[in-house]
Amino acid sequence: MPPMSVPSILVVDDSPSLRRMIAACLRAGGYAVTEAADGDQARALAMETSFDMLLTDQVMPGMDGLTLIRNLRATERYAGIPILMLTTEADERIREQAREAGASGFLPKPFDPDQLMAAVAALGN
Repeated sequence: MPPMSVPSILVVDDSPSLRRMIAACLRAGGYAVTEAADGDQARALAMETSFDMLLTDQVMPGMDGLTLIRNLRATERYAGIPILMLTTEADERIREQAREAGASGFLPKPFDPDQLMAAVAALGN
């Protein structure tokens, strides 16, 4: 029987400490994680490699999370993968824009690790 592949997740956040914390939670949960510091780097990585899921911050220098989501949703490769937006933005307008851009889910920061893992598991099924 062939080995099961480990789901790969691209984590995008301009805060190195937060990005490392998210990545550590996901790795502990058995996911393969690649990190990007901003939307531009994330888009470049996403075009080089196929990821099973993407977690992105909204407010970042250069390309923000909404633009990244729209950009990836326009490609065949990322048209249907789960994309979870993590942000400190509590404004309902941002949530609405994230849904319109194609976000699969929304998680406010600061996040609870158990909530993060539950959201990732729910989107991955």
